[in-house]
Amino acid sequence: MPRQKLDKAVRKAITDARKMIQDVAKADGNEAETRKRVERIFEWVMGYDVFKHVTREYAIHGAGNTEHCDFAIQADAGESSSPDVLVELKRVNIDLTPRHLKQVAGYAIDIGCEWVLLTNGREWKLYHITYDKPPQTTLIDSWSLVTDDPVLLAQKFALISYKEVKRGGLDRLWEKRNVLTAQNLLGVILSEDSLKLIRRELRRSTEVPVSPEEIVGAIRHLLNEAAIAEMSKIKISLPKRKPRTRATASRNRQPGQVSTSPAEAGDQEPPDGIQNSPG
Repeated sequence: MPRQKLDKAVRKAITDARKMIQDVAKADGNEAETRKRVERIFEWVMGYDVFKHVTREYAIHGAGNTEHCDFAIQADAGESSSPDVLVELKRVNIDLTPRHLKQVAGYAIDIGCEWVLLTNGREWKLYHITYDKPPQTTLIDSWSLVTDDPVLLAQKFALISYKEVKRGGLDRLWEKRNVLTAQNLLGVILSEDSLKLIRRELRRSTEVPVSPEEIVGAIRHLLNEAAIAEMSKIKISLPKRKPRTRATASRNRQPGQVSTSPAEAGDQEPPDGIQNSPG
């Protein structure tokens, strides 16, 4: 596969940011030193004006005492009632933990912010908060400034760049995430029309006939446990089989093949306990 091209200025910004974080990690810098480098990343790589769009030690007025989040990102400075993203920062050589996520998610829930970013400069994790009862925190994406390819890093940092946040890119990202769920995708793949298409294309490319039940069974074997659990929630409508006459069976039989039953393969039991749905 040809190497994807990356704008020289973007590549330099990412390379400089990586070196800066590697240097502070090597020196085992504290949180204040990490903070200075992360601010530069928001400026160099993501295009924010750190004086206009980034609020340091953002005050969170919750049910108890006032807390402070490390950064609040606000693309429309002064125009929005709440930040677009809350950022919790940890010292460069501290690994990110669920406890850190719980901390920043709690801040976000207190002020009604849907997006949180957790980082130590090396690792970056972007989360969305859905305000159900109780609120749900979902990991949307994660990346490593130290180990990931610059082309990939450019794509990841673009998700939370100034331009993308200002034009509503985070909302579109969440909409796509909701559409591209395992249940939605499996629902389309296992629809009657899709099964007909898969069956037809397999027959065309391999010249081997397979039943809709066999296709569903094969798809099940491809899935992991989480996807299989989602699959169990889907009502699968298998295409009805057309009754086969003796004349049709005779035409389709290979030379020397002997019919084992009047209905040929149509009477065989479907694999994996799959049954045709009525209607």
